[in-house]
Amino acid sequence: MVEAVLIDLFSLPASLHNDIQGVLRNTLETIEKCSSTPAPFVYVMCCQMPESERKGEQESLFPALRDFQSMKEGLEVVCAQTTAAVLYTIKQILDEKDFSIIKVILPSLRKELMKVYIDHLFTAVYQFEFEDLKVASDCNNLQTIGPKREEQTVSTEDVALIRSEIQMHLKSLPSLKGELTILKSSLIPDDIFLHGFTTRTGGISYIPTLSSCNLFSSSKRRDPQAVVKENLRRLANAAGFNPENFHRVKTDHANAVCIMGKTEPDNYDGIVTNQKGVTIAAPGADCIPLLFADPVRKVCGAAHSGWKGTLLGVSMATVNAMVSEYGCNVKDILVVLGPSVGPCCYKLPRESAEEFHRIDPKCVRQFDSAAPYIDIRRATRILLESGGILPENIQDDSVTDQNQNITFCTACHPDKFYSHFRDGTNFGTQIGFISIKD
Repeated sequence: MVEAVLIDLFSLPASLHNDIQGVLRNTLETIEKCSSTPAPFVYVMCCQMPESERKGEQESLFPALRDFQSMKEGLEVVCAQTTAAVLYTIKQILDEKDFSIIKVILPSLRKELMKVYIDHLFTAVYQFEFEDLKVASDCNNLQTIGPKREEQTVSTEDVALIRSEIQMHLKSLPSLKGELTILKSSLIPDDIFLHGFTTRTGGISYIPTLSSCNLFSSSKRRDPQAVVKENLRRLANAAGFNPENFHRVKTDHANAVCIMGKTEPDNYDGIVTNQKGVTIAAPGADCIPLLFADPVRKVCGAAHSGWKGTLLGVSMATVNAMVSEYGCNVKDILVVLGPSVGPCCYKLPRESAEEFHRIDPKCVRQFDSAAPYIDIRRATRILLESGGILPENIQDDSVTDQNQNITFCTACHPDKFYSHFRDGTNFGTQIGFISIKD
């Protein structure tokens, strides 16, 4: 069932501008007569020209639409200078109402262009269907506005222009939830490495569980890649790295490690490099983002360690890759555990808890319950120390209680961090990132 209808008037022929209310009236009647499930919410998209460019018929279009809106319940007119600005504004309205099934009524020549905008501003969470804009209300005698083409293509140049228009609009948006904040470790030498752990402030993501500096997009969430890219650009600007030379692990909740410069695996939870100026990163929204640094050999790494990856030894797999690929001495490697769900909040089923109990009984609390509390940080430290990492070279603030705090519990701090455990399916993601300075 269609939940909302968008009527795109951006390419409405000039000859119809004087009768814009008639066009809309016919379109709404068509929706009511010809659709088995008419949507109660209708949004009209139109171009609002800068005052210096308004003239003649274009100048009268916006007031006429506003007048029509006041007469029609359930209809909202959204005007801006670009399609990207209008569509993103409507997306915010749809997200607030939790709508996902959308019909777009538009001139046929706009359909393929609109699909490009939608591909960049929406994810697979949404379902779109398209219908030609018509000027008659008789279901048996509908006339399409403008010539209809069976096959339309969008040029590479048009796609680039649309992408640039979207990026410019997103770049103009204000930051939400305060300034962008980066947590840094005193263990990693600042003269050799650039690094940090992000929090949830200072980005443009607006959906409550994603707000505001979400740094991961997927087909199951409402934040598109374009928004994540803008959040990353703002992070890179604040931190001082090049977002075009940024590599994030492709999480699989396992223990594969990517060596920068070699063939990239399809999925991996660890990544290591000795290349200067390349920023590598690991996500975390309860799972631990781990950063590794060898100031002697000037090598760094990042890993994503959830409960499965912890048990599979992704932390030591990353260390071993640094040793085998770059000749690092395990005793020189520094490891910092980033924000992650703490033993105060994290539970697993009993059979999974048993595996942590075998690492160390202190990794499990209330072991006899159906869902014991698990300390994946403690398990990670034990595995690292067993592999030769010196205890003093591991930073876990929840244990060492240093002056600064990096290893917050993500579930306990909704103002600072995202948490899958706390927020459910449509959750945001923070990252740990590191690079070797030039």
